[in-house]
Order: sequence, then structure tokens, then C-alpha cells
Amino acid sequence: MKIIVLDGYTLNPGDLDWSALEQLGELTVYDRTSAEEVILRAQGAEILITNKTSISGKDMERLPELKFISVLATGYNIVDIESAKRLGIRVSNVPGYSTASVVQLTIAFILEFTHHVQSHSDGVHAGKWASSKDFCYWDYPLVELDGKTLGIIGFGDIGKRVADVASAFGMNIIAHSRTQTDQKHRSNFHWVALDDLFKQSDIVSLHCPLTEETKGLINNINLKKMKPTSFLVNTSRGPLVVEKDLALALEEGWIAGAGIDVLSSEPPVEGNPLLSAKNCFITPHIAWASLESRSRLMAETISNVKAYIGDGIRNSVGA
Repeated sequence: MKIIVLDGYTLNPGDLDWSALEQLGELTVYDRTSAEEVILRAQGAEILITNKTSISGKDMERLPELKFISVLATGYNIVDIESAKRLGIRVSNVPGYSTASVVQLTIAFILEFTHHVQSHSDGVHAGKWASSKDFCYWDYPLVELDGKTLGIIGFGDIGKRVADVASAFGMNIIAHSRTQTDQKHRSNFHWVALDDLFKQSDIVSLHCPLTEETKGLINNINLKKMKPTSFLVNTSRGPLVVEKDLALALEEGWIAGAGIDVLSSEPPVEGNPLLSAKNCFITPHIAWASLESRSRLMAETISNVKAYIGDGIRNSVGA
């Protein structure tokens, strides 16, 4: 059985082990694969494993041996699911593997907003503390989270875990989600309409899927509803944000800052307005990428492949 990994480098840049997958078939791992290379590299494969390399319906039609696609991610929009169903190709993903890691980066952004750790450390190394007339100094307002309001858009596993951590800081939690589950165990929690969430939140954190309804959710209209002292965090999907609108909001002071791990185009294209926007912290799509998170992703993918080989299916999508 031929197994092809089209873009394995981001999962395993050298600190994980492909050997368990090698035991399941004739394995070839490519670090990266362009759209033009998919057909050539995937010829004869019964199993394709992909992270960000798209597999179109036309690709599938030209790969008659292909029976199973395992996506190295939770999101599976890079696979033409309707074509896969039509051609009898099974597709699996890996849900939930990065929850702890994404929560951690979300909180890291929030703590950076409130204490500006890097900027103050840079100032100390530049001699500002040594030349201070007092025993301490600060260049930015220092903000206490206790009593502040965190607005969470999307209240799945990640949103709930973010709420857990924020609650430990004494924050009040408001949320908006497609489905409103029972949260009576949270004494500091309220469901709110989207307009109220933008107006009331000191920090808005995005944890919703990318859909036609959520695409461009963070736009001029909604940004103008936010407090000038508030912050935005996006560790979810880049296209949730209209980037030129967010850049304008930061430059004009509609909001105080933003922490962004995802962009509409990755890597960013030249001229992306957020790259030069004021008070905008940008990390290179790393929320998912801790060693522990990637280890779970590898293990779950291997389990998906084993299930397929055993005439079963797990984590099926589009079935």
C-alpha cells in the first residue's frame, strides 16, 4: 500500500518520527508540494496525507488508486469534499489536537497587552532602568485583568478553555456562539448578542470557524463598536478579519491593540496593512505548533490511517 505525505515539514521539521507510519505501507514524505506537483507525486497512492496542500476534484479524478485522504489539521477545506464523496474517497481530519496550545497563545497575547513584557525587557537591556531616577519605571499602562470582561466569539472546546483560564484571572466572561450550551456552572458568564459583545468587551477573542457568516466579521462596523481601550485576539482563521479595516482601527485608535496569529494569506503578501499597523502583535501561525500538539497530531493521523486499513474510519468528514 502506497502512502504519500504531501507536506510533512510543518508537522515534523525533524523532532518527530515517521517510523510508525512507515510500518503501515510504502511511505514517501515530501516536505512541501505545490499544486502543480500533486498529480505527479501522488501517482499510485492509495492514501494521501496533506496539511495545506489542496486536493481538488480534478486531482482526485486523475488518481484512480486514491481511496483515503487524511488531513493533518482540524480544518479540511483544502479537500474538495463533494468530489471525494462522489468518487468514493474517504476523508478524515484530526479534531481537538491543538486546543491546549491555542489557548496558551491566546492568553500569551492577553498578558502581552496588559504588561508589555517584551517592550519592558527591551527597555531594561537598553539601559532605561539603569538610568531611572526611581527604583522602577514603566513605558506603558499596566492593566489588571481582574474584573475586566472577555468576549469570546465561538464557544467550542477552545473557547471554553480560554474562559476557564480567564476566569482564574478574575475576568468576567461573555460569549456569542451558534449554539448556546448550558453554562450555569460559571458564575461569571453570560450569553450575549454579537453587538453587545463588541460594545462590552475589554478583550474580544475569536474562536469560531470560518463560514460565509463569519468571514469578514471583524470589519469597520464592528470595530467601531469596541471600546478605545479594548483589544482583539485572533488565533482562529485569518479571513475572519478584514485586515485593512483592522489596520485603520489601530491607526485611528478605535481599539488599543490586536494579537494576530493568522492572516488572510500565509505567508503574508507584501503590503499586508497589518504588518505596519500600530500596536499589532503578529505571530506566524504558531498557535497549533507546540511539540506536544504536533505529537498528538502525528499520533491521531496514524490512528486514522490504521482505522482505514482495518476497513474502518475515524474522524470522518463529509461522509
